[in-house]
Amino acid sequence: VDVPGHERFVKNMLAGAHGIDVVALVIAGDESVMPQTREHFDICRLLGVGQGLIVITKKDLVEEDLLQLVRAEAQELVAGSFLADAPVITVSSRTGEGMEELKTALRVAGLQAPSRSSDFITRLPIDRAFTMRGFGAVVTGTLIAGEISEGEELELLPGGGHVRAPSLTVGFLPGKRVRVRGVQVHGASVAKAFAGQRTAINLGGVEAAEIERGMTLTLPGRLRPTQIVDAQVQMLADAPRALRSRQRVRVHLGAAEVFARVRVLEAGGTGVSPVNHAQDARATIKPGKNGFAQLRFETPVVGVLGDRFILRSYSPSRTIGGGKILDAFAMKHRSREVTAVRKGLEALSGGERARQLSSFVENANGLRRADIAARTAWRDEVIEAAAREALAGDAIVDAEGVLISRAQLDELKRAVLAAVAAHHQREPLLRGFGKEILREQHFAHAPAEIFRAVLNQLEQSGALVSEKDIVRVRAHTRELSDDDAQLRAALEKAYQDAALAAPSMSEAFAQSGISAAAQPHGRKILQLLIDSGVLVRVAGEMFFHRSALDDLIKKLRAHAARGSDRSIDVPAFKELAGISRKYAIPLLEYLDRQRVTRREGDRRVVL
Repeated sequence: VDVPGHERFVKNMLAGAHGIDVVALVIAGDESVMPQTREHFDICRLLGVGQGLIVITKKDLVEEDLLQLVRAEAQELVAGSFLADAPVITVSSRTGEGMEELKTALRVAGLQAPSRSSDFITRLPIDRAFTMRGFGAVVTGTLIAGEISEGEELELLPGGGHVRAPSLTVGFLPGKRVRVRGVQVHGASVAKAFAGQRTAINLGGVEAAEIERGMTLTLPGRLRPTQIVDAQVQMLADAPRALRSRQRVRVHLGAAEVFARVRVLEAGGTGVSPVNHAQDARATIKPGKNGFAQLRFETPVVGVLGDRFILRSYSPSRTIGGGKILDAFAMKHRSREVTAVRKGLEALSGGERARQLSSFVENANGLRRADIAARTAWRDEVIEAAAREALAGDAIVDAEGVLISRAQLDELKRAVLAAVAAHHQREPLLRGFGKEILREQHFAHAPAEIFRAVLNQLEQSGALVSEKDIVRVRAHTRELSDDDAQLRAALEKAYQDAALAAPSMSEAFAQSGISAAAQPHGRKILQLLIDSGVLVRVAGEMFFHRSALDDLIKKLRAHAARGSDRSIDVPAFKELAGISRKYAIPLLEYLDRQRVTRREGDRRVVL
């Protein structure tokens, strides 16, 4: 990848530099180390390039003494860095002197470069998109992970815009699905491109005008755009000023350049100014120091754990530092949470995957495997291996396929028991606490699997009893006071005496001596009669005593036994039950639902 050297084109250099393994730092012999040389070298260090060599060009234009001076300046520049012991080769493109030595050194460096890890899914940050006549849309970039094969279906991210999901959280629209029509590596068509290669991909299902530099080509449904990340930041020693909270910066991530606002997170003694709640806006990371910061992007990006980025000042545009993403789906943090946030980020900055997975889980309300994949770009096998190791430590548990910390799960159990107990105390006459209300109050931001797991575990332990749409403490009984017992008996008598001419609810309350002001309490007593099966809801607020319904069914079946066709029409039913049409129709529809009768035209067949 030949990147432009001029300082005005550094952002173009950054679009190509993100995927390299070996760098050849080229210095002109007649100019020596220039400001852009230093900036390019700083960028390579910040991007984590691990090896390379130094090439001094235009050997034929300068004297040997000056050449040695340039060599000394170059070695001084790279002292203490990954290029400290790298070969320094002087060449002349005009005479060809040193070119064979350079080729040999490049070959050796290439052979020594470590292979790309196979632990990550396919990702191709796009640095160029254009239309080729007869082929359609073509994109180019460095395949930083995985493989791309001809005929494969991939996804372009980020998609356009965002959408407010039913959970009231804001999410981004899905990416564009595309098909790989052809793959080229260094101008030659191939069946498959591998991680580390520069490649051109001919895409079907999309126009080149829809593709922008900085988008990512990846496997469908695995990665997601984000606009808030927590990161570890390293400031350059020669940065003109400290990085401060609320500062607007340019962030170069992969092939993308996006604007972001910074929030520096408190970092104790690592070079970050100490802050408290009132001083949060003045937090800084000083030149030459490192610390944790949150980046809030103005447009969506695609990034995962470990992705490196470059920070450049907004104006004038100059490289001031860089870093790596730790949490790609961070939340805005309160000042009092900073200490806990830093602890989680310290765990993520290490390389142990089980610990990283645990940290993600501990700082979320339960994560599915897909959530881990979106944060890390790990392949499924890697996620499962890390999950097994994390689960073996007992701090993380698997709740119906969702990973959650044991501490969080236990806290949710305690919260549910406390909420149900408090409900019983407030409403001793009700059967229990509505499941949907409980879920909304305590599990609004947690996956549905967590709610089910908590209820199942509490039920298995005997602490709770689940009954259709309610839960209750096992020991909960609806014991009535003497007054309520008399009220219950009066209500039951009102319906029992009415038989099949059931009173309305207000009539039943009036007959039982329940005033209008006391009707809310009367409804609770009525619910007791319904829950116990004494009263049966037939339609709306029309209730009948169970004994009256049982007697009706006996009469109906006895009537059917006397006839030849076992059927009855509405007039005959009204006469049999001794009721008006007001009650007859709802009762017949109830009997249909109970499979006592079956409607056939205007008649009912008694089953």
